[in-house]
Amino acid sequence: MKILVANLGSTSFKYRLFDMSDERQLARGGIERIGAAESACFVEIGGQRHALTTAIPDHAAAVQICLEQLTDPNAGCLRDAREVAAIGFKAVHGGSISGVQRVTPDLLEAMEAMNDVAPAHNPPYIRAMRLLAERLGEIPLVAAFETGFHATVPDAQRFYPIPFEWAERFHVKRWGFHGASHRYIAHRISELLQRDDLRTISCHLGGSNSLCGIRGRQSVCTTMGMSPQSGLPHNNRVGDFDPFAIPIIMRATGLTLEQVLHELAERSGLLGLSGVSGDIRDLESAAAAGNSRARLALDVFASEIRRHLGGVLAELGGADVIVFTGGIGENADRVRAAVLGNLHELGISLDPAVNATARGECRISADSSRTQVWIVPTNEELIVARQAHQLLRDSN
Repeated sequence: MKILVANLGSTSFKYRLFDMSDERQLARGGIERIGAAESACFVEIGGQRHALTTAIPDHAAAVQICLEQLTDPNAGCLRDAREVAAIGFKAVHGGSISGVQRVTPDLLEAMEAMNDVAPAHNPPYIRAMRLLAERLGEIPLVAAFETGFHATVPDAQRFYPIPFEWAERFHVKRWGFHGASHRYIAHRISELLQRDDLRTISCHLGGSNSLCGIRGRQSVCTTMGMSPQSGLPHNNRVGDFDPFAIPIIMRATGLTLEQVLHELAERSGLLGLSGVSGDIRDLESAAAAGNSRARLALDVFASEIRRHLGGVLAELGGADVIVFTGGIGENADRVRAAVLGNLHELGISLDPAVNATARGECRISADSSRTQVWIVPTNEELIVARQAHQLLRDSN
């Protein structure tokens, strides 16, 4: 059985194709600038990369181009598009609808109701899913929700201290996100250490950021809440923020509520604080050149991760292993060092030399560290493929 996994942006479509008989990745590709006069497309199959430029009006056309690339008689890896058993999506927020679901009109309505709290994620997925359902109805569409991995989080970590009916009627709860990434880390680190009882802190640090406390292979707490804008600072999204500051900002600036929320979701985080960039690499370069706001953004970022890390440590009663993943987690050795510096009393120590040169999947903690520290590159697409595969098997 072959599963195509789609990762969508408002004007982009990236994909990976898996053969689920042995979980091999058969191909990967992407299309940028969908809807523009010219769209850039690429596909990589068997180590060979092929690219083209053409006009692609929408996501349905992008998927059609993808299937044509995969079935190309000379360079493709499929004989027929009907070999694709399903298209899986790393969906973000469906409110009370979570887990792994076939895409239906009711599911899309549930996602639409959450647009206000996932404005960067839900709308492009909803538009693309509707288009694909209309034009490629013969291929099942499967949504694997990011919130699903956090279904095991207990109520004490799930509920905000707000009027109870808000949680019950309007789904105002801590849902948590990055579920595919944290799920992959939970399974992979258990394989690496050959233990199913690990207390793991998964640190997904990239364009958006969250920590997850994992006991065994189940989520017990996470730093993101009702929306993906919450928790740790993100590249351009705010993270934790006191909502009572909003009316002060509105009165002082004349901005509407919608405009303030846009600023918090698009022009805040590391970008807003630094005034330079939301990219850690740019901030490190600027800080090294003496930019004080870039240095402040880096310091706030590390401090917030440490603050939340302490809470996760307390909730787990200690940690057997801390795992860094995501673009920053895997590559930014200075961030890892800043986050875990001076934690020797808690039994957490990096090996500075190994940390500075580490690449790929490896242990970076000192031999004396009671808590192991690892880098593990995540594989969210494989998790979505596994979930879609299981749903199809269970429904047959």
